[in-house]
Amino acid sequence: MSLPHALLTALLEQPCAGLELARRFDRSIGFFWHATHQQIYRELGRLESAGWVEPLPPETGRGRKKVYRVLPAGANELKRWTAEAQDPKPLRDELMLRLRAEAVVGPTALKEDIERRLVIHRQKLALYRKLEAHDFPAPIESREAQLQHLVLTAGIMFEASWVEWSEKALQVLTPINLTEKR
Repeated sequence: MSLPHALLTALLEQPCAGLELARRFDRSIGFFWHATHQQIYRELGRLESAGWVEPLPPETGRGRKKVYRVLPAGANELKRWTAEAQDPKPLRDELMLRLRAEAVVGPTALKEDIERRLVIHRQKLALYRKLEAHDFPAPIESREAQLQHLVLTAGIMFEASWVEWSEKALQVLTPINLTEKR
């Protein structure tokens, strides 16, 4: 996924100013595609230069914000990109390398890091389930809401699998006390 396409998606959902876009991004798309507010503002400038977005006429008064909306060229680019075939990304995670390294160098502090990660994955899973309960009460009728729910479902499944994997890894990494077996 690319940041320009994430921003085009968010702006098609609702035209808004950069700060509001950054805040909305943090509460939704940011769960699976991280971008700093500075990156978002820079990218808005690029999208405007490319003719994909434009600022709406400013409102009168002090502190006027530049509210952006997507132009037809931006919507066409988003459609083109959405229809593009993409291969799944291979797993590239340093944790897997560290686990292999621990297998050959012996016990390290990896167990503590996995315990820390397990807490993070449980917290995210709880947050995603809370968002699901709040934002997607059954039945989900519109296609748009069903697609948005699918994104959240992928996040829930991702975090649940990391919780399960972490628990299994901790079982392997926890030394068995031989005196307890006797």
